[in-house]
Amino acid sequence: MLIRDQDRDDDPARWRAFLADQGFGHFAASGRGRAVPVIVPTQFVLTEDEVVLHLVTTNPVFEALDENPLALLSVAGDWAFIPGAWKAIGDEDPARGIPTTYYGAVQITGECRVEAEPDGVASVLETQLDALDPCGEYVNPREHAARLRQIRAIRMDIGSVRAKFKYGGNVDQAHRDAVAEHLTRRDGPGDRAALAHLRRTR
Repeated sequence: MLIRDQDRDDDPARWRAFLADQGFGHFAASGRGRAVPVIVPTQFVLTEDEVVLHLVTTNPVFEALDENPLALLSVAGDWAFIPGAWKAIGDEDPARGIPTTYYGAVQITGECRVEAEPDGVASVLETQLDALDPCGEYVNPREHAARLRQIRAIRMDIGSVRAKFKYGGNVDQAHRDAVAEHLTRRDGPGDRAALAHLRRTR
């Protein structure tokens, strides 16, 4: 993805918080010699040094990972459409405002290890349950031995990270404040998250 200087943010605290809040993205493995990569929409959990997820054993992504363990996780969210008129202040003509979309996006590239044995799969499931439903009451995943063989887990190392937060970084504070006021009034899906990001953009 294209990341302009004003939208780039390499602060791990910000992109980690974004991934934790989203929790769902597109996992892509290119394999070898394929015309297109295998892309899987999936839930995931980010730990200190890896991304973990699980998929049914028959998912074609495992064939691609066998060919090439390098994969990419792409996550986008917290988006809000910004009408052009919102970007006009003072005596500026609202009709000449250029509409845009604010959003955050993070892409992680890393080597993957596939867990096929029940103990390895169960370990990933425990990590996911601890993060996604810490108050839930479950038997130990290892008690589902037969079902564990129907899924495989993926541990993806955090190799490179590219983070983009496109929230008015190309305009001055007065124009960002004007957009923030409109977002506050509209208060639609994604507007609160976009507003929080916008206020962090300086």
